[in-house]
Amino acid sequence: MSRFDPRGRVNRALLAGVSEYDHTAPDPQGVSGQLPAVRHNRTRLEDALRRGGVFGGGEVRALASPAPDDFTRELRRVCHEARGLLLLYFAGHAVTSTSGSELHLQMRTARVLTGNGLPGSVSFTEVLGELAESNAEQVVVILDCCYAGNAAGIWHRFDDPKRKKHKILLLMSVQPNRCILGGDADTATPFTRELTHVLDEGGEVWLSELYSRVKERMAAANYRAEADDPQRPQALAPPWKQEADVLLAAGPGVAVERPEPVHGGWFPWLRPLVARARKTFARSGRTALAALLAVLATGAGGYGILALTGDSGPCAPALELRVLVDPDLEPTVRATADAYVTSDANTTGEGCRRSGVTVNSAGSAAVVNALGERTDAWQQPREDDNPQRDIGPQPDVWIPATGADVDRVTTAAAKQDRIFARLEPEAEPIAYSPVVLAVPKELDAGLEPTGRSLSQLLDDLERADSRAEVHRPDPEFTDAALLATTGLYGDEAYARRAELELARTERPEPSAVRLLCALPGSGDAVDDRGAALVPEFLLKSGIGCHPVTRARRVAAYPDDVPGLEPAFVRVRWEDGDRDAAARDDAVDRFHSWLTGEDGRTVLGEHGFRSAKGERALLDADSVPEGATESVRPARAADPTTMNRTLVSYGNAHGPGRVLYLLDSSGSMAGRWDGPSGGPGILEQTLPGLGGEDEYGVWAVHGTGGRTHTELLKFGTHGRREAEGALDAADVRDAEADPHGALLDALAFMRERGSGDDRPQLIVYLTDGEDDGRLTRKALKEVLDRAGGAGVPVTMVSLSSSGCDEGRPATRIAEVGRGRCLDAGDDLVPALHDEVARIGSGEE
Repeated sequence: MSRFDPRGRVNRALLAGVSEYDHTAPDPQGVSGQLPAVRHNRTRLEDALRRGGVFGGGEVRALASPAPDDFTRELRRVCHEARGLLLLYFAGHAVTSTSGSELHLQMRTARVLTGNGLPGSVSFTEVLGELAESNAEQVVVILDCCYAGNAAGIWHRFDDPKRKKHKILLLMSVQPNRCILGGDADTATPFTRELTHVLDEGGEVWLSELYSRVKERMAAANYRAEADDPQRPQALAPPWKQEADVLLAAGPGVAVERPEPVHGGWFPWLRPLVARARKTFARSGRTALAALLAVLATGAGGYGILALTGDSGPCAPALELRVLVDPDLEPTVRATADAYVTSDANTTGEGCRRSGVTVNSAGSAAVVNALGERTDAWQQPREDDNPQRDIGPQPDVWIPATGADVDRVTTAAAKQDRIFARLEPEAEPIAYSPVVLAVPKELDAGLEPTGRSLSQLLDDLERADSRAEVHRPDPEFTDAALLATTGLYGDEAYARRAELELARTERPEPSAVRLLCALPGSGDAVDDRGAALVPEFLLKSGIGCHPVTRARRVAAYPDDVPGLEPAFVRVRWEDGDRDAAARDDAVDRFHSWLTGEDGRTVLGEHGFRSAKGERALLDADSVPEGATESVRPARAADPTTMNRTLVSYGNAHGPGRVLYLLDSSGSMAGRWDGPSGGPGILEQTLPGLGGEDEYGVWAVHGTGGRTHTELLKFGTHGRREAEGALDAADVRDAEADPHGALLDALAFMRERGSGDDRPQLIVYLTDGEDDGRLTRKALKEVLDRAGGAGVPVTMVSLSSSGCDEGRPATRIAEVGRGRCLDAGDDLVPALHDEVARIGSGEE
């Protein structure tokens, strides 16, 4: 490792401070108590890192008393996003295993059960595993908790054959097997207090220096751990070599020791003056500071100097707003929240923060379901139904991508006996962004940008370049994908056939952000021909996948796909009125700022449009490349259509149906036995099918009236039963009629799927020796039937040339929107993937 300066890179800091616990003593399963000092830890460290000059805007994320899933979800997110420095901080309760070999970080829902059960905790080994696999070049972990020093031993024992853990450095608040005191409600814990002091001293602060200075200061202050042991901070491998270090701060220096409060506080007239002076200093530097100090010293006899150079007086912990958003909106709402938290609108006259804002996202369908039907479980979680675990903490504010979601929740809630949350949506949406078909410029498709439906645009794209693929994120996860799917299905909502228009992937990406990152990650060929159904604002705002370069895209605006109109919804919880007035004030301030000039500026920077009038871009001077300056808004989202489409989508991706056709003619004798023979290949695809999937196997032989016999009756099966049927299959002393067998199979599957949208597939495995029976007339008949059946046909040829251009198998697969595989492909894994996309899979 070389001396590492992360400035200018993509850095992330995740600060998890657990100050409030659901289960505390005297509950026998609870932790020892609440930790109010940790609230100060979180805000002081967040402020120090923000002004430290290493982490940029939006790169510091604070988690207020997260549940385990909230913590791990955010940890995975920052591990994916960080490319330079990743800093992870944890403060809260922690316990060790009986042997001391594991450290368990206890989150908000932590309990301690008989027999060493620790629900609600995250093991440090799990944390190390996530960090080792991160994209960050360097990782620093800071632990302020009991037994923090045990983390070093876990690091040394961590199984890491690829030596990825060596990028992880640890800074720990106490030596191994020691428990620290929890502090009080008025100030941060000793370790974090000294840590933030050193970070705020100014100039470059390297990790080695931070460790040394904090260690010196804690020794001088004689801080004690439990049992009156001295509290000595630890580092993973001190001393650091000069060339092996990490820069953590490079700020101007703004903090000194805070003096004891003087009785009566500051002069009342001086507080706002000092607050303004500190802001001036932040903008103008030390030259301005000298002049300001002279003025203040003359008028205040020194009080002003202490206030200006130190912290802004004793500030109470800021109230934390919990904001739940649609996943596609999360990067933008995080940016607005970061800007708001540090704005004048969120700062008192004394320079204190009014509120913090914690932003998290969850799948849109899950959120609508939880707010509409499961608020009781959200309020009082159960083991089998826990939205706090599955979605996140109860939100104060919900920002769905469309106001239609509010109607969906209200309709569902009206059918419940009792609801524990009440929604109060604002009358106007926050902004607007159309859902677009983003087509790579490389395709040169020449689509009309406006005035066409989505189905027309897809037809135009197919005619322009048959190689083009259309990708869409998961409609169950984001509203943008669901709204695009309403246009894709059309009024008839024929989901299965519409889904065949899309590129085949094992599973859809959860959000448009992830989709646009995944396309270039799949290779230039995929990115250059892959059109994407995504919100328009992402064409401007960028998506954070820095190691790859996305193909440049041009937007086409389908006129039958509703656009995003994010709504601002206050969520009121039953028995949640303890601090209702303060929380209402914080929500109102955030909403006023978000919809005011400052908020609209941030939204405009991220590519959003006005929610009113002509839907002009909020940043009119910067039209995103590939976008159209002026667009006519599509029809509004309809909650009934969204619900119906979601059901149809679920059916189209529910338990599948697969019909295997196994060529059993005499020519297959030499290609029958073993894992590379016909039955063996089909057996290796069975793990892609689950217990609810229906499938059957036909042995294809005979050229008279009957073209097949049934090896495995069509229906649901256990894997052993299916394997037994294939093991018992024999080659027949007969030729095969692929024409007749395929026509029978297409008719059979069409009948099975006539009443629903469940996914279906026909697999025909053959050596190709009987292709001569697919004459011009017979082949045309199969092509016509396959093109209109709505059932994909995957042709598998054991010949190395079976899928050459113009061969019958190739043409049937193309028309049937399936795939052609031959011996020149990695045949077994590829066929397994095709089956697994249809089936529900046992593995």
